[in-house]
Amino acid sequence: MHKTAIAYSVGKLLQIMGLLLLVPMAIGLYDQRAAGWSAAVAHPQVYGFILASLLSVGLGTIAVRVFRSGRHLQGIKEGLAIVCIGWVTLTFFSCLPMYVWLMYGQGSPDYHWFAAFTDAYFEIMSGFTTTGATILTNIEAAPRSILFLRALTHWLGGMGIITLAIVVFPGMGVTAYQMFKSEVPGPSKDKLSPRLSQTTSILWGVYGLLTLAEVVLLWLGGMTVFDAVCHAFATLATGGFSTENASVAAYDSDFIRWVIIFFMWCAGINFLLHFRALRGDFKGFFRDSEFRFYNAVIVIAIVLTTVVLSIQGQKPIDEARQSWRHEQPTEQEFAEHYQKQAAQLGSVYDTFRIATFQTLSIVTTTGFATADFDLWPDVLRFGLVLLMFFGGCAGSTGGGMKMIRILIVARASINAIRKRTQPRLVVPVKTGGHVVDELQVNSVLSFFVLFTSLFVLTALLMTFFVPDLMTAITCSIATIGNIGPGLAGIGAVEHYGWIPIPGKWILMASMLLGRLEIFTVLVCLRPAVWRK
Repeated sequence: MHKTAIAYSVGKLLQIMGLLLLVPMAIGLYDQRAAGWSAAVAHPQVYGFILASLLSVGLGTIAVRVFRSGRHLQGIKEGLAIVCIGWVTLTFFSCLPMYVWLMYGQGSPDYHWFAAFTDAYFEIMSGFTTTGATILTNIEAAPRSILFLRALTHWLGGMGIITLAIVVFPGMGVTAYQMFKSEVPGPSKDKLSPRLSQTTSILWGVYGLLTLAEVVLLWLGGMTVFDAVCHAFATLATGGFSTENASVAAYDSDFIRWVIIFFMWCAGINFLLHFRALRGDFKGFFRDSEFRFYNAVIVIAIVLTTVVLSIQGQKPIDEARQSWRHEQPTEQEFAEHYQKQAAQLGSVYDTFRIATFQTLSIVTTTGFATADFDLWPDVLRFGLVLLMFFGGCAGSTGGGMKMIRILIVARASINAIRKRTQPRLVVPVKTGGHVVDELQVNSVLSFFVLFTSLFVLTALLMTFFVPDLMTAITCSIATIGNIGPGLAGIGAVEHYGWIPIPGKWILMASMLLGRLEIFTVLVCLRPAVWRK
């Protein structure tokens, strides 16, 4: 392992991040312009960004100059280490503005510095990993600079800050390809051009084009430009951070909700298919078996959810009240909330729209909410938890296991059952008419085992810090799958701020493992990898 190569590349990443932090800093300066230049710079929502930007650019430049000799010493192991260390390091420097605001901008003198740092790191890690789990109890009270920082980390993390670095600094050879494989989700990494830098440029181009289209549509639907940008960033990244306490439910507009539904669906699809469609190859969607499976899962889930909600509605209020919440509302408050949610299911169309929105939000791991699905019948709550494991397609910005892995595991299992009665039968696993080689099948099966094992381990550990089993279980899959909201204490109308500090660090580790798809992090934790 050439550590100078890692330090050089992480320095480059810090330079990029330091410059990007100037954007939310400018928003903070603009919002404080009436106070005068000196007062605006000294405001917590501004000087935290100045500090973070100066440190990122300064230390990044020093690393690039000091370790310049390592730029040609990069290989596969270095690529894995750069991705893992890069994400942790970028999260640290990017959380500094949030830390400053939590400590000095909220008027909370009793906020311990380590608790504030933990919350800031949690929020930004949740942003970069596109998890969307928040510690904020009053999102609307946060300054626009902080809200934009959350949205920006979503957007960068969705396509991958490392892939952006490959665009800005091409020519990194085998290291770049290894970083691309580690950061772009899913087992399939088809390239559109012989040069990896061109491939990443194409992906970012499609990503940016879809984001711009959603911004325009949300603005036309009645959102402010700022809200439209933040929600578009969160949608295309399948992140879920909103600028409103009630998430998308705060916007009483069918147009806005259907726009977000459409772009959540787009974000869960392999971006290479989007590129081919933009060039006129729409048949590529239907030739892709993962795309067909993705849509089949979505349609079945929407239909079942609509039918069950139309027939049963919400669960009885006495049963719904038993769901654990960290801050239990009074009986009157809960009754008003229950009636408000029930009123949203007034017609078949309303029920269908809500079912479609929440299904897409969970399947694509976006995590937006227009309804408190913790009030739904248990069969639907179980179904939503099950969908959290699926995730989007390979090459999308969605989290979870990925549809192609579920498909391969299902077909491999069916073949194993057939061989029980026909031992000499040779049946390869196929997807889209192509045979999946045995090495890739074994890799997928290994990932499946690791993912479920990590889910069980995280849920077990969280039972020590969370007084409710449903909360412990769903906060495990919600962070590993990079979804955000779960059930009970972390439901659609709840938050993660109340979870004890050790529990938050466990969940942060789960977010990173889930976003980098486990193998990258585990490889970097092996001592043998770091030996020369």
